[in-house]
Amino acid sequence: MSEAIEKTSKKRPILAVVSGVAALILGYLLLWPVPFDPLVGPPRDTNPAGTGVFLKNNRLAAAERLVSGEGPEAVAFDRRGRLYTGLANGDIVRMGAGDEKQVLANTGGRPLGLKFDAAGNLVIADAFKGLIAMAPDGTISTLATHHEGERMIFVDDLAIASDGKIYFSDATRRHEYGHDILEVFELRPTGRLMVYDPKTDTVAMLLDNLYFANGIALSVTEDFVLVNETHNHRIIRYWLSGSKAGSADVFAENLPAFLDNVTTASDGGFWVAGVAPRTDGLDALVARPFMRKVLWRFMEATGFSPVTLHSYAFKMSSNGEVLASLEDDSGHIYMMTSVIEHDGKLYLGSLINDAIGVIDAP
Repeated sequence: MSEAIEKTSKKRPILAVVSGVAALILGYLLLWPVPFDPLVGPPRDTNPAGTGVFLKNNRLAAAERLVSGEGPEAVAFDRRGRLYTGLANGDIVRMGAGDEKQVLANTGGRPLGLKFDAAGNLVIADAFKGLIAMAPDGTISTLATHHEGERMIFVDDLAIASDGKIYFSDATRRHEYGHDILEVFELRPTGRLMVYDPKTDTVAMLLDNLYFANGIALSVTEDFVLVNETHNHRIIRYWLSGSKAGSADVFAENLPAFLDNVTTASDGGFWVAGVAPRTDGLDALVARPFMRKVLWRFMEATGFSPVTLHSYAFKMSSNGEVLASLEDDSGHIYMMTSVIEHDGKLYLGSLINDAIGVIDAP
């Protein structure tokens, strides 16, 4: 009997330690502060990945790699057909033959969307510096940084109309570039579609309350402009002319990826980049803000990430119908942020890859 009592007494401290550790872990997962304030997000339809036009393939894995440096988010071509990109370190680079490249300027920020204007200036959506422009001699000038006295903290992409107006996205009013993963967990719609008029040097807001406003593209007739909602997996159309001018509707929705840039295709349709696939786990937590906090704490403690190296290029008609889906989950083309069609090729930008993918346009 005394031996049994002795064994029991030895177990008690161990059980107390185990219980204490379990209580600390549980307390951390349930109560530790998080750097975001989540809301219930919009309801999700069933993810269409792997069905219909989204039948899984690895067609993008055949892309060649044009080594550029880290983070060639977007690609633009000048009148002479020369390729430009912006890198994570702020460099604006012009690519030459093979792996030859020339650094033309540094924005001092993070260049994202790129487009050339009619005068040959490269207009840049810089996450930190705002809407800026690089002249042909490499001189950087600032176009727009504020709206109604408030600094825009995440200028993301742009499109330039024939009248010179620049339509651009201010992705969020909550979390700056580098902390934007918090947007996935917070699900507060603070993104905006903006327009800058160089003739009057003014900025106006066209749409508000977007779930991370990202890619921007104009229709070929410039009767509407598109803006991607990254964390709502859909594309919004804002009408610029006609009977619907000044109103917005859904151009495409329930896509199987987190959307990034959208660009005009050669046939008048559009190319849309999917930077990463939707996951059933995150979809299930849209209506559960408290559980998103728990998942964040778990990620912080373990290093776990729900992000998968699986990229998409969606070909869409001018009416929003998905015509084709090109994918790569091999890790060859990953974190793909843009698809630019030029002279029969697709040029594939990336947030963190060190190269631009190049593949024949289907």
